Amino acid sequence: MEAGVGVQRASLRQAYRISLVPIDALRPHEEVVEDHVKKIAEDIRRRSRLLYPVLVDAKTMVILDGHHRVAALRQLGAKYVPAVLVEYDSPCVEVGSWRPNISVDKSLVVRAGLEKKLLPPKTSRHRVCFEIPRVDTPLKVLLS
Repeated sequence: MEAGVGVQRASLRQAYRISLVPIDALRPHEEVVEDHVKKIAEDIRRRSRLLYPVLVDAKTMVILDGHHRVAALRQLGAKYVPAVLVEYDSPCVEVGSWRPNISVDKSLVVRAGLEKKLLPPKTSRHRVCFEIPRVDTPLKVLLS
C-alpha cells in the first residue's frame, strides 16, 4: 500500500501516534536472529540513538515490526522504546508473509503475541498507509 493512498489527511493523523512505551509492555510475535540483534545493538550504541520507532498494535501491545530493535534495546538495558502505535484492525495496516510456505493474517500475529507462541524470524511483513517517521531518540532517554 503506498503512503496515503485512499486515506484522507484527517483520518491519517488518527491512524497512528508515536509514544515512548515501557519495553516490558511490548509483546513479540516473532523470534529473532541473535547475530542480527547484536549488530543492531552495536549500531544503536555507536550512534547513541535509535533512528526509527517500532510498529506496535495499540490495543494488545504486540510488536508488528521491530523485533530485532526491541531485542537490541533490551540487551543495552533500555527501559523504553519509541513506538508507532496503530489500530491493527484498521485497513491502513496490512500484513503478509515473507515466507511462501507460511500464511499470515492479523489474527495469527495477535494470537502468537498474546499466547507467546512465537513465529519464526521474519515471517510477517507489515505495511502501513503512511511513512513511518524517523525519531532519532537518544539512547540515554531510552535507558532512563
